[in-house]
Amino acid sequence: MLAAFSRAFLCVVLTFAMSITNLQANQVDETQVGAWYMFFYGKDFSNSPFGFQGDIQYRTWNGSNDLEQLLVRGGVTYRPEGSAENYTVGLANITSGQFGSSKKTLTENRAYQEVLIPQNLGRRTFLKHRMRLEQRWVNGQDFRTRMRYALFASIPLNRPSLSNGAWYLALYNEIFINGERDIGSGRNVDFFDRNRLYAALGYQFSDAGRLQVGYMQQKTDAMSKGQLQVSVHHTF
Repeated sequence: MLAAFSRAFLCVVLTFAMSITNLQANQVDETQVGAWYMFFYGKDFSNSPFGFQGDIQYRTWNGSNDLEQLLVRGGVTYRPEGSAENYTVGLANITSGQFGSSKKTLTENRAYQEVLIPQNLGRRTFLKHRMRLEQRWVNGQDFRTRMRYALFASIPLNRPSLSNGAWYLALYNEIFINGERDIGSGRNVDFFDRNRLYAALGYQFSDAGRLQVGYMQQKTDAMSKGQLQVSVHHTF
């Protein structure tokens, strides 16, 4: 009987140890700086208020091969005649990976609608307000919505405007708010989803393209993690 009890106790201890090890393997290391590599594109059709825009992003937990997210997004744009506002309706597909050695992924499909409103603040500060509404279909979760507001600022450093050859400072802050908190199977998410604060140095290398290298701090109720960001922005 003692031997049977010892075997049972040993099984419990090993199961507990394996659970702790697995938990530690998947726990995000907030001190580790990740990296996001991004390509943004867009085009306005000639003699038409319509166009398209989108982005492809490869996000990593560790800056190299530990996948955080692969995001592919694109939509149709509409700019009313005589207006600077730009409206977009689009779709996105996102594959999310777990932190660490696990190769498990989670897939999400998304629809979104947004408006982008430019604004000049003084002679050398160019602002953009972006409001976006998302409808989200995440595998294993109930249908969800999310609201986002971002404020972007671009400040030329060696030119009076964002023209060819301009070095500039790029800043933004974006807040995410969840619509539905119940995501199914007794699980809930917070009303506040996350906040992103970003600063970068940019270079306008042509009339149609620019490069930005910067740092973004992303904060949720569960964690706060830094990400290097390298992005190319191109209009066709």
